[in-house]
Amino acid sequence: MSASPAIAETLEVGDISITFVPDGRALVGGGALFPSSTEALWAVHPELFADDGRLLLTFGAFLVRTAGRILLVDLGMGPIDAEFPAADGHFLAGDLVDNLRIQGVAPAEVDTVFYSHLHLDHVGWTAPGGTLTFPGARHVVGEREFEFWRDLDPAAPLAGVGPGQGVIDPLLDRIESVADGASLAPGVDVVSTPGHTPGHCSLVISSGQERAVLLGDVVHCAIQLTDNDQAMAFDADPELAARTRDRIASELEREPGTTAIPCHFPESVFGRVLRVGDRRTWRSSRAT
Repeated sequence: MSASPAIAETLEVGDISITFVPDGRALVGGGALFPSSTEALWAVHPELFADDGRLLLTFGAFLVRTAGRILLVDLGMGPIDAEFPAADGHFLAGDLVDNLRIQGVAPAEVDTVFYSHLHLDHVGWTAPGGTLTFPGARHVVGEREFEFWRDLDPAAPLAGVGPGQGVIDPLLDRIESVADGASLAPGVDVVSTPGHTPGHCSLVISSGQERAVLLGDVVHCAIQLTDNDQAMAFDADPELAARTRDRIASELEREPGTTAIPCHFPESVFGRVLRVGDRRTWRSSRAT
């Protein structure tokens, strides 16, 4: 059976709700995204591929409601229908704001936007028309992230996956940087997870005895959990990214009751990282 983009669904973590709000999807070449992968590796993961034989990734954002607060984590890809040769892919997105309204939230009601990092597929709804989509929101990112992209040479290899001036300029006087351990709202805490980008951060969501971790791009695909040597082509520091990925996955293994929430998985972005025999595995919340 071929993969489908992740659907809108809500996870309750004690008194906090986390809703995945879809924006679109990408069809990409597995080998382009993970250069050290092999045909043999992909052959045992047919559930990750669309009908055309390309790897399917989901774009979206996370709506977090806690203590009367409304937060959005990441802002999807934004309105796009285009080829992306660097990933041998095609990107189709632009549904985030409409899907957010379906959840009963207007852009003006969002009080905080938190970026796990500033790659183009996480900032797309920042200001697609030149003005901020969420004008009343505090815009927040991890330390060193905004400065890295603001100061990056436009000719640098990673510049093509960065936010671009259309995102940087509207944020110049609005963006705030926060450190590891910062609290964004009751039960929503920042954890530094660098490697994919210099200031990449994840969020720990906790209420009572329940806990979830919004991973950002610590993990892009389930093979990175089962085969940790699979570096992603656009990692700024692949070795650090691998260490971070293994550290976070190991913590999740030791806490099997904690929900792991990656950004780009197909079918569902909610699940568990488990140890089965001598292998680490991903179990989707929709697995039967």
